[in-house]
Amino acid sequence: MNVVDLRSDTVTRPTRAMREAMLAADVGDDVYGEDPTVNGLQQRLADELGFDAGLFVPSGTQSNLLALMSHCERGDEYLVGMDAHTFKFEGGGAAVLGSIQPQPIVPAEDGTLPLARIEASIKPVDPHFARTRLLALENTWNGRALPLNYLQAAHDTARSRGLGLHLDGARLFNAAIACDVPAREIARHFDTVSVCFSKGLGAPVGSVLVGSHALIEKARRWRKVTGGGWRQAGILAAGCVFALDHHVARLADDHRRAAFLAGRLREIAGVNLLGQFTNMVFIDVPAKHLRELDVHLREAGVRISIGYLPTVRLVTHLDVDDEGVERVVEAFRAFFAGR
Repeated sequence: MNVVDLRSDTVTRPTRAMREAMLAADVGDDVYGEDPTVNGLQQRLADELGFDAGLFVPSGTQSNLLALMSHCERGDEYLVGMDAHTFKFEGGGAAVLGSIQPQPIVPAEDGTLPLARIEASIKPVDPHFARTRLLALENTWNGRALPLNYLQAAHDTARSRGLGLHLDGARLFNAAIACDVPAREIARHFDTVSVCFSKGLGAPVGSVLVGSHALIEKARRWRKVTGGGWRQAGILAAGCVFALDHHVARLADDHRRAAFLAGRLREIAGVNLLGQFTNMVFIDVPAKHLRELDVHLREAGVRISIGYLPTVRLVTHLDVDDEGVERVVEAFRAFFAGR
């Protein structure tokens, strides 16, 4: 039985066509700047998003870290949502490796950081305080695409206070599809943007950080320092190029399937639908049923992330088709039928 894996869109596997493109990749030594496929990917994404240059790195975590370390110096501070990936789920890298202090801000329900809270968090120029240098946003956030008018307002607020702006755009193209705009329209508000290729875009590994020539050169040095220099990385970059060519527009299919899944789960007594945003569905399941549900779904060939909280996130992606969504619905319905 093929498993329908809804734990995350990071579980996608490269398609046969993507593997063939990777096998045929023209490669060189990227530390010397001589890998043509890496160079092509970096410049292509930079051009598409409206930036000077790009840097291909192994992971989104490293991409965000390099951005923070390139914007900020030792003893500086960045403003960030308290539930944002760069603050909560990346090992404290900015503080541990960059000596950069995070200033977490409580987000609004839609993932935006209220402008008044941003303003209130900026420190005075005083030796008692860390120097506030950067505002970091995340889009999408828990599947939510940040409103375009908010991005403009956040940009204007940051600029008026002399702050740089970084976007953790791991799912930037999901946000662009949801807002029905080119990704460039979102990216234009920021000085640096990190884009992940190993989530909904379906590549096996890799992220690209884009920004100005100066910032990317700083990031390149920090990439080496943090152990991210690699050699014939064009084999991996080719998967990302293939994803840009073939897997961006199809993200709309993931959003459609997530909406369909949400609608069907809403009909099942015992499942409390919290919301559906882009390719993510959030439900509440009574805590007493969580472990039994996990076992039942595994036996039905369905995998979900079960934690200690009743809230469960279900993520659609390249490897989940319409039949798979139907199987998930039937597995949930069978479990709750007798409860």
